[in-house]
Amino acid sequence: MAVLPIRISGNAVLHSPAAPVASFDQDLRTLVADMIDTMHAAPGVGLAAPQVGVPLRIFVYEYTDADGEVHSGTVINPVLLISPPPVADADEETDAEGCLSFPGERFPLVRSTSALLRAVDIDNRPYQIEATGWLARIFQHEYDHLDGYLYIDRLEFPYAKAASKIARKRSWGSPGKSWMPGVDTFDGGA
Repeated sequence: MAVLPIRISGNAVLHSPAAPVASFDQDLRTLVADMIDTMHAAPGVGLAAPQVGVPLRIFVYEYTDADGEVHSGTVINPVLLISPPPVADADEETDAEGCLSFPGERFPLVRSTSALLRAVDIDNRPYQIEATGWLARIFQHEYDHLDGYLYIDRLEFPYAKAASKIARKRSWGSPGKSWMPGVDTFDGGA
């Protein structure tokens, strides 16, 4: 399969809602395989189709929890139900997120601690997953991509100001910016 370039904040595909997947064909299988290869090469724990320039409601994920259990899958046309996030200040260590579309940076963001994901797989078979902790965070992060949001859009002061300053300094925030996993180097994210 292939590693694809990852779009950086400012590309229109990242800031618009993605369309539902209608065709479950070989092109979809190729796209999903390429997304998994790209996620691994980046490296990240999740990757949404808009991040590779495809405006479809798809994301892939792979995360190993503290007990060594690997959680991975392909999520197509999801619905995500979340509990209300806790009312608290974001902790710079335990709530820090990164994003492959805002590469090399991490900022704290309070997320819901549990989520119910309903979706279909690559064969259009429905399933659901109840997630807590980091897996719930990953689902929320990737689902946001499908609705046209990056995690930096949800940051509070002073983190939002810091992210904005970094974007200006790196000339991000305009169309046409991307990076190539395996060629360009950034610390991973989702």
